[in-house]
Amino acid sequence: MRVLLTNDDGIHAEGIQSLRRALVQVPGIELSVIAPDTNQSATARSITTRRPIWVEEIDFGDGTAGYAIDGTPVDCVRFAALGLIDEFKPDLVVSGINHGFNLGDDITYSGTVAAAFEGVLLGVPGIAISQQSVAREMDFRLGRTFDFSNAAAFAARLVDEIEDVPLPDGTLLNVNVPAGDLSGVEVVRLGKRIYRDSLSVVEESDTPGRKLYRVYGDQPDYHREPGTDMSAIADGRIAVTPLHFDLTDRPGIETLRGYDLGALLAPVAGGLES
Repeated sequence: MRVLLTNDDGIHAEGIQSLRRALVQVPGIELSVIAPDTNQSATARSITTRRPIWVEEIDFGDGTAGYAIDGTPVDCVRFAALGLIDEFKPDLVVSGINHGFNLGDDITYSGTVAAAFEGVLLGVPGIAISQQSVAREMDFRLGRTFDFSNAAAFAARLVDEIEDVPLPDGTLLNVNVPAGDLSGVEVVRLGKRIYRDSLSVVEESDTPGRKLYRVYGDQPDYHREPGTDMSAIADGRIAVTPLHFDLTDRPGIETLRGYDLGALLAPVAGGLES
């Protein structure tokens, strides 16, 4: 099985290197690494379209190598799909290990999850894996020290068994691993964040009308609901959430069909001919 490993923290981040070392030990895996050359956290599904992208081959010092690109995590997956590495088209995209959680609403900002989503978009399954810091914070921004051993070992086992995991087509697995001793694994839905952001002036400028602002505030809280990824993490369990790319609100379609949206065209286009 051909596995593409990427991340959003950058190719030299300890998270991806811990996972790389674990995955090269999995029998039958052909592993390739393409990752950003710098930290691309919170870039979500952005891509680079207005300039060429540099690519540099990186020697990991243990007989293996990878490619660093000055683009986004999604760019990395697209490079693999478009043939950066001769005769390599991934069967599985693994993204991580992220330095900090990707829980609940945070996934919409996450470059880690976005890379796994790009795999799904290209027709291959994806796994996004993230690690809580040893401070056991529930925020993705605050921790600075990490132990990736449990996350790397679990991800390697998951990759090894992925062909037997009942993963529907078009679905990725978002995996979050708590720090410390683990009490189990739970399949859960996304939870809900309570953000505490505020807009505050950091610095005035000599230029009239120009100010420096800080947007993001205190550590966010979360709704304590059983069966969510945040609840599982709080209880010391690995949270596994299946995600798919279809954002359509299907009940909303029927609701909207009950309203005559065509009537809104009348003042603009003189009505519709029957």
